[in-house]
Amino acid sequence: MSTETTTSADIEDESLPGNWKAGVVGGIVGGIAFGVMMSMMMTNIMEMAIPVMYGIEGPAGALGWVIHMAHAAILGVVFAAIVGFGGLEGASAQKLVGAGIAYGIVLTIVLAWIVMPAWVGAMGPMNPPVPDINPMSLVGHAVYGALLGTVYYALEGL
Repeated sequence: MSTETTTSADIEDESLPGNWKAGVVGGIVGGIAFGVMMSMMMTNIMEMAIPVMYGIEGPAGALGWVIHMAHAAILGVVFAAIVGFGGLEGASAQKLVGAGIAYGIVLTIVLAWIVMPAWVGAMGPMNPPVPDINPMSLVGHAVYGALLGTVYYALEGL
């Protein structure tokens, strides 16, 4: 009877490019800042629209926050993958913050202005227009992206 021992050198590294941990933390930091902005200036989105996407009738501000933060963390991981696949690993702070802001703008156009209002309209009694162009959403997502890029840069090497 023979035994076979596998060492770490025998295991192929199948990790994806980008630092997903930096993406999660950056997403959470950006999500907190954007969440505070939404709670102050777009209360209906945090308390009603976000929860109704998951079949939760509002007002449900606490659940809106939980869902918003989950989205922020997941989208931070997506940003990390974009950094990795886009050849931005090890880029300057300026490039990563710029990439974060650009990412926030894309999130606004695709997710906040098109996907979210369509989803909200399909799931609940609210009937927002599609696209639902909201300049404050653009500002909030740009802040999210700037903080995501900043934190990602600071933590990328960890």
